[in-house]
Amino acid sequence: MAPVDPRARLERLLGQDIRDLRSLGGQHGVAHYRLELADGQAAFAKVAAGGAVTAGPEGTSPADTGGPGLAAEASGLRWLGAAGAVPVPDVLGGDDHALVLSWIPPGAADRRSGLRFGRELALLHAAGAEGFGAPWPAVIAGLPLPDGPQAARLTWADWYPAARLLPYVRIGRDRGALTAGEAAAAEGAAGRVAAVAGPAEPPSRIHGDCWAGNVLWPGGRGVLIDPAAHGGHRESDLAMLALFGAPHLREILDGYQETAPLADGWADRVPLHQLHPLLVHVCLFGTAYTQSAVAAARAVLAL
Repeated sequence: MAPVDPRARLERLLGQDIRDLRSLGGQHGVAHYRLELADGQAAFAKVAAGGAVTAGPEGTSPADTGGPGLAAEASGLRWLGAAGAVPVPDVLGGDDHALVLSWIPPGAADRRSGLRFGRELALLHAAGAEGFGAPWPAVIAGLPLPDGPQAARLTWADWYPAARLLPYVRIGRDRGALTAGEAAAAEGAAGRVAAVAGPAEPPSRIHGDCWAGNVLWPGGRGVLIDPAAHGGHRESDLAMLALFGAPHLREILDGYQETAPLADGWADRVPLHQLHPLLVHVCLFGTAYTQSAVAAARAVLAL
């Protein structure tokens, strides 16, 4: 395959010249760039290495699917933005191979911005979804997010193990990152979801990959980037913020609880909601995350 010319690809996509194009590295088979457009606007771009960027069936790898799902990311950003709650970058142009977004300047969080973000995240979740899962082929870091055709009719307790736990247990086991015993612990946790999930709730409009690195703070206001957006459980976004240490997490939670109080026992359920992202990390990065995933599974088994 011929090397990708990012400037030419992005200019075709945007229909305008690019004054300046600077590499920012990349990840998961995608190169990142900072652009200055002909109209003077700053932008951020992702360009896939090549091939169709689509989600594949359960058990496929990022190489099999051709990349991390840039079209899905664009759909997710538009869907989250439509709620009018938490700011997201504007989608300036995109297809399966490239995505251009408005530039988000750097910033830092403080206690006040943490409270505001918590309130706005609660409003985002309250915007809801038609069902669990995404209405487009969804992807997280190049791995498919399977959402069977019955997703709109399932409860979260039925959907979550089938669509977010067991597929990644299989991938992790097949890649040698989970032993038979470790996989059995995760499968056992999946079997406990209905018993420990807490009160049933309607689908929330969630970011789906809401770790600290996917929240930027320009001007001290939280902005969401890089979603794996779908209809899910609101506790999942909050558990993901806790997983890798979001700044001012206490204030975020306080702002959230002021706006939309969580059901009793939510803190005990954090490992249940962290199990999916930990299994994704096992599939992507191997045994470095295995013990964390197994610990979360055992915590669920102990509930």
